[in-house]
Amino acid sequence: MLLTKIIYLIIGGSLGTVARYFISNATYQLFGSGFPYGTLTVNLLGCFIMGLLAALSDYKLLLGPSARLLLMIGFCGAFTTFSTLIFETNNLIKDGQDLRALANIMVSVIAGFIIFRIGIFLGRIL
Repeated sequence: MLLTKIIYLIIGGSLGTVARYFISNATYQLFGSGFPYGTLTVNLLGCFIMGLLAALSDYKLLLGPSARLLLMIGFCGAFTTFSTLIFETNNLIKDGQDLRALANIMVSVIAGFIIFRIGIFLGRIL
């Protein structure tokens, strides 16, 4: 059972990684590299895909646990973790935890950027 789950994650993750690479590069080819269009495109597309899959799973009951593992965790997780952030924030809102949802977005983006900059600083002085 665990091996089957790992195989679903490997397949979905591999496909998500390859899709991210090609979609991001195609976007940069189309619009240039003066703005992170590739990353923006992948993140927004990932959010759309995650939302679509969530609806197919939660409301239409069309995706079972294996498909969720392959597509939502494997594919979308490798395609963009931003979509996971949005999905989990939406779950907080669905559970009536609006303040926690806002905190999740704010802390993830702001603290993530600050910690990223600390990593750059430490990397420069090492």
